[in-house]
Order: sequence, then structure tokens, then C-alpha cells
Amino acid sequence: MKEFLPGFLNMIVPVFSVLSMFSAGLPYTLQYLTEPLKNRKGVVLALLANFILVPALTILIIKVFSLHPTLEAGLVLAACGAGAPFLIQLAGMAKVDVALAATCLILLLPATAIFMPIVVPLAIPEADVNAWSILKPLLLTMLLPLVAGILLKRFLPMWAERLQPWAAKLSGIALVLLFLTSLLLYFGTVISLFGTGAILSAVVFVLGCYAIGYLIAWRESIRELIGLATAQRNIAAATVVATLSFETRGPLVMVIIISLISMAILFPLAW
Repeated sequence: MKEFLPGFLNMIVPVFSVLSMFSAGLPYTLQYLTEPLKNRKGVVLALLANFILVPALTILIIKVFSLHPTLEAGLVLAACGAGAPFLIQLAGMAKVDVALAATCLILLLPATAIFMPIVVPLAIPEADVNAWSILKPLLLTMLLPLVAGILLKRFLPMWAERLQPWAAKLSGIALVLLFLTSLLLYFGTVISLFGTGAILSAVVFVLGCYAIGYLIAWRESIRELIGLATAQRNIAAATVVATLSFETRGPLVMVIIISLISMAILFPLAW
């Protein structure tokens, strides 16, 4: 089982990401999804929340909690990555605007690909960050499936209508498998870190990110969505950097803790 779970987790993460993003693109045209980006105030506030205020919150958390430097590095990685396929599932569960959630991803994913390679080496000098290693999973498992869904809607709308419910159901199944596999694989590691401040700092981080998005939302009707979009960090991008750029497991462990805490808090909150 110990040999099976890591390989299965490595497989189910991109499968979930591809299915979620493909499902998100099927009901909408590109024009419909990009229309909200004309709202300059909204774009600026979303970028401000995710790439200025969330890192500022992270600095505050690091000052308050006495974490091991490698755990602090994992917290920084999570703070630097925004836009995650989980947002589509969260938006659906919360019954908020799923199309606007997809628009948020269109904005935040490319911004993350630019932001992380610049900021992470400055914040964590020992990290060896390769821009392509961050961009590749964002492109292959998130942006391209989203574009594929949009193109199918544009040229084969009947097929898009038929496939969307199935893609949504399969992504939901993949999400459950992802959560259970992560829990089985890392439950012991999480338990061992009780009392170190890692768990509490992750809880404060997720709730603080949600509060930032909720309070900065430019319309009252989208506060819940922007809160979720800010709180759900791009764990895929953070995991890639933590795996490839550090010799120790500390950063990866902290990213995984934040991932589990996010699912434990945000999914019931959205429900």
C-alpha cells in the first residue's frame, strides 16, 4: 500500500485537474469568460488580494509562529501560487457563479506563472526555481483543458452539452479519491507535527486568505466566490517547486498540510 499510494496520488492529481478545467470550459464561450476581465477594478483587486495581501499575511504568520525554516518555505510557496482547479468544485458546491470562477482562473494562472519564478528566489534564496517547471503543469493540466472545453463549446456545442455532466461527475469522483489518498498517505506526518505550530499556522493562513478575498470583493454578490478563490491556493504549482527545488521534505510537507487543511475548511464552508 505504501508503494501504491504515492504513484496513485501522482496520477490522480493531474487527472482531477484536467477533468475539472475541461468541465469548466464546456458550458461557456471564450467571450463570455473574458468579459469580466474588462472590469479593471475587479482585476486589480483580485491581483492585489492574491499577490500582495496574501504574501503580506504570510510574512505576519511567519513572524508570529516559530516554524522550522523549511516549513516556512512551504508556506511561502503556497502564498505565491494562486488559481487552482479546486475552485470550480468549490464554486459549484457553494452555488456561486462558476463562470466567474473560471474567469478567475484565466486571470490567476498566468499571473502565478510569472509571479512565482520572480518572487520565490527572492523570498527563499536556497530554492532553485525553474520557470518552465512551474509553467508546464499549469499549461498542460489547467489552461489547455480549459481551452479545449471552450473550443468544443464553440465548434461542437451538442457534444459539449453531452460531455459536460460526465466530466463534472468524473472530476467529483477524482476529487474524493484525491482527498482520501492524501489523507491516507500523509495522516501520520500531519499528526506528528501537532504542537509545532505548523497545523495552527496553516489554519490561520487558509482562514486569513478567505477573509482577504471576502473583504476585498468589489461586489457584495461575489464575496463568497472571491473569498474561495483567494483561500484556495495553487497547490499543484507549490508542490512542483517544493519537490524540484529543495533537498529536504519540509517545504513539501507544509504544502501538503495546507492542501489538507484547505479541503477540510473550504469544502464544508462552500457546502
